[in-house]
Amino acid sequence: MAGGADMRDRAMGALAGVAVGDALGMPAQTFTRAEIAATYGRVTDFVAPCRDHPVSHGLGAAMVTDDTEQTLLLADHLLRGEGQFDDRAWAAALLEWEAGVRARGLRDLLGPSSRRALDALMAGTPAEETGRTGTTNGAAMRIAPVGIATPPGAPARLVARVAEACRVTHNTREAIAAAAAVAMVISQGVEGATFEAALPAAMEAARLGATCGAAVGEADMAGRIALALEVALRGDEAALAAEIGTSVASRASVAAAFGVVRLAAGDPWRAAVIAANIGDDTDTIGAIACAMAGACAGIGAFPAERLARVVAASRLDLDPVVDGLLALRMQQGGEQP
Repeated sequence: MAGGADMRDRAMGALAGVAVGDALGMPAQTFTRAEIAATYGRVTDFVAPCRDHPVSHGLGAAMVTDDTEQTLLLADHLLRGEGQFDDRAWAAALLEWEAGVRARGLRDLLGPSSRRALDALMAGTPAEETGRTGTTNGAAMRIAPVGIATPPGAPARLVARVAEACRVTHNTREAIAAAAAVAMVISQGVEGATFEAALPAAMEAARLGATCGAAVGEADMAGRIALALEVALRGDEAALAAEIGTSVASRASVAAAFGVVRLAAGDPWRAAVIAANIGDDTDTIGAIACAMAGACAGIGAFPAERLARVVAASRLDLDPVVDGLLALRMQQGGEQP
């Protein structure tokens, strides 16, 4: 079990991982592996997106996208509610965030399914109904704060907290199972586990998550993750992309993120580089993979200069967020941070 200082180091690693993986993958998102190679060569450091990028236009090298911004938005929601979740307030926060993105002239907005779900909730549709078609990775990409704030000892409680965070936009077995697996790795990592040691609990969380929400999408997310981990044993990045997929579907990109961490042998920066070149939803795969790797390896595993560039480029202030989330964890029976 991690001590207080180590727990904070690992929690910081999880949030930093979201930002680093997101920023490195940002210029390559939506591109195929071949297009990434033709446009950037192999991405091994932060670069600005190519001119007229369909999504990342307007961002600079080492800047984060919606993945990190929504992660911090969820953290803020949890902290404002002292751990309690308010569906309407969360929906309003997401819509306000999107309005801010538009005002900045950026293109990385809410996906159409999330936008419809939020509009429906604000129009009076019950939260249990609004997210019943959402199977994409939007919930998993921002779930790190729930993993940091929730101890892993009671898996059903952690999965319930994940399901709350998914409900408005991604209330399906596929999305909840995927997000639950990611949150459990992060929670286990903060507690002191390595990535490989955290996997059995993550599989259990995925199976529990698959019993929540609408019976829509992938029924066996744990099986998809297991397959991605098996493919990763070959050490072949291209095989992982081809056999698991890298699209916005949770069954593809979230499973692939697990494979990426194994390919990287748990190293957060290596995971970020693999994700940035794997194709399609590179920023989200990077954010998820690096959050898990960072939680299990700690903030010291990141190259300090590269982490500093991301923090400076997007003016991130992660320390108070981590402290607040660890305080919530302690209230639920976690160790003193």
